[in-house]
Amino acid sequence: MLQRIQSIWLLLASVCAFLTLKLPTYSGTTPEGIPSSALMGMPNFLLTVVTVIIGVLALITIFLYGNRKLQFRLCLLGIMLELILIFLYFTEIKKYSEGTLALTSIFHIGVLLFYVLAAKGITSDDKIIRDSERLR
Repeated sequence: MLQRIQSIWLLLASVCAFLTLKLPTYSGTTPEGIPSSALMGMPNFLLTVVTVIIGVLALITIFLYGNRKLQFRLCLLGIMLELILIFLYFTEIKKYSEGTLALTSIFHIGVLLFYVLAAKGITSDDKIIRDSERLR
């Protein structure tokens, strides 16, 4: 299970997803004039729910190593959910009058990258299994 590289990628995706809950993604001035307001995942319910689903989905996908097809589909679902989460963050950022992205917003890109690398690892495992069955 953990000797497969996609398990490491999925674990890293989960860690990055959970880190985005507590670390700021954007810092700026709110329309009410509050300076240095940080946009994080925890205060917003929808962002929290989607982020937790992404993190838990990555952890669950690690243990589905026996069913590569389902594991691949869950990776694709995780990628789609992360893209939706980035869109939700963009809609929240538009509410700010001015500001900048925080350095920790890179974790969202990390989640996408790790899910893509895990999907690539799953397809390569599937190819190895198909090739070994063909040789029999």
